Amino acid sequence: MKKTLLISFLTLPFLIFSQENQWRWQQAVDYKMVVDVNVEDHTYNGSQKLIFTNNSPDNLDRVFYHLYFNAFKPGTDLEQNSRYSVDDARSMSDKLLSMPEEDWGDVQIKWLLQDGKPVSFKVEETILEVSLDKPIKAGESTTLEMEFFVQTPAMIRRSGKKSEDNVAFSMSQWYPKLCQYDDEGWHANPYIGREFYGIWGNFDVTINLDKDYTVAGSGYLQNPELIGHGYSPLKEGVVHDDKISWRFIAPNVHDFSWAADPNFIHDFLDVVDGPRMHFFYKSDSEYVNLWKNFQENSANFLTFFSETIGKYPYDQYSVIMAGDGGMEYAMCTFIDGVGHPTMESLYSVTSHEIAHTWFQFLMATNESKHAWMDEGFTSYIDDVALNVVLNQGKDLPNANAYKDYFRWVATGLEEPMTTHADRFVYNNGYGMSSYDKGSIFLSQLEYVIGRDNFGKTLKKYFDDWAFKHPKPNDFIRSAEKISGLELDWYLLDWAQSTITIDYSLNSVYGLENKTKIILQRIGQMGMPIDLQIILKSGESINYNIPMTKMRGSKPLENSRLLRSWSWAKPYYSFDLEINKNDISKILIDPKGKMADINRDNNYIIF
Repeated sequence: MKKTLLISFLTLPFLIFSQENQWRWQQAVDYKMVVDVNVEDHTYNGSQKLIFTNNSPDNLDRVFYHLYFNAFKPGTDLEQNSRYSVDDARSMSDKLLSMPEEDWGDVQIKWLLQDGKPVSFKVEETILEVSLDKPIKAGESTTLEMEFFVQTPAMIRRSGKKSEDNVAFSMSQWYPKLCQYDDEGWHANPYIGREFYGIWGNFDVTINLDKDYTVAGSGYLQNPELIGHGYSPLKEGVVHDDKISWRFIAPNVHDFSWAADPNFIHDFLDVVDGPRMHFFYKSDSEYVNLWKNFQENSANFLTFFSETIGKYPYDQYSVIMAGDGGMEYAMCTFIDGVGHPTMESLYSVTSHEIAHTWFQFLMATNESKHAWMDEGFTSYIDDVALNVVLNQGKDLPNANAYKDYFRWVATGLEEPMTTHADRFVYNNGYGMSSYDKGSIFLSQLEYVIGRDNFGKTLKKYFDDWAFKHPKPNDFIRSAEKISGLELDWYLLDWAQSTITIDYSLNSVYGLENKTKIILQRIGQMGMPIDLQIILKSGESINYNIPMTKMRGSKPLENSRLLRSWSWAKPYYSFDLEINKNDISKILIDPKGKMADINRDNNYIIF
């Protein structure tokens, strides 16, 4: 029996009040696409009609599109960047240079119209530049139409044909995609294999494909009875010769992806007070049992993120065996099987990719410029989810991020987190800054503002900025409003520099029945200090030393408040009404959440 899917279109906010600008606007684009796929040679012809609404205050006389698949051939920016990179573990250049031409990616634009009139355009590798027939005035819309032809590349990076799991089509970044124009101008960056940035809108996508294939994708399938090869010649208007038209509607998203294979199994489960989760994986995969057994906890991960950050706003989410590694997309994720052959690794990648639904998909930050707000925030919250859902019992769920950070800082090769994702000299440096240091940004912020304030900050950030392309200052302002503290210093020092944290217990003196403690700031970055005194009796006494420019302190809970410490002063001393002989141990930051690069000088044992 055919089920009717009720689609709730989410309202696009075009004008947003923000702290950085009195008004921040964002663009809107609605796509309607039809592609006719040749499963023999993995090519497809497509038509695209989009309505672009210019909500900016500027008149635009040209627009740009991303043509991502053009990156996957010899001589491109992606191939050259890989060839001359210092530590490219993926060796994309070697693969591209050794591929036959029929495995290259290729996007050809047949023609392009603006409001029914032909316009001139040129292609420069992965960017299509269009000179408009008439400028799009501020507040106005235009209709852009094109026909295109695509040769799907072999699987090199995230997308392509015949993955390691032998999935026929892993189709992400597969269509001409309009580039973002925001308050910083156009973002028509050539693709070299890293991050993305897109415009919110609605997608109506029809995929005409061999009747033996099952398609999984973003959005709501309009003919769901086709899942599981539901071919019937009686479905008038759906079947075309030996093909089936799979139509998806995806409301208020900034991308659309799909995968297809003749051997896909389809399972689903309904999340309590949440979406229906779909699982697509190959029946001939050696990992079938893993893909059946991990589904319940996948739903638990999604529920955890909904409760911890903000409610998942769509009615479906799909986990699809496709691509390489794991990569988040609109209302779905691609996860390979070969790269995650154990339940532990499958849980880890699934938690991470589902978490990306909040960071970056529902926020839609410019992950090319602020990769740490995407990968770092995701890494933090997915470690916490694994700890909670799988009952791992870790005191510091992202402890490995700290270890990675300390190791990389010791090399002297660290670059600021604000480095553009494509500009890092070292891929390892990109990974550490974006994933590890970005993760520490959150756990360390919890140390600064307190656990309850931190939990409220995550929810306020989501409430304030979902669907609105937030920037770093937007997040820190959410934290300031919740905590009542001044936190601009934290964003500046941790994200925009490579200065480090190093505090030490400089000296401890006994003075009659008192104890004088002298602390020293050795590193350039200032921080508030949690200090614990452990007495020989076993009693613990906790103190908090706020940093003066915070203009306050976190909730003290079981700690005692001491006077503030100005970051500019390297020494700080105070007296304890305790005999030095009664003290067993003194330590800075007993929970280890401060990323102090030398923890050996953080404690004294008597």
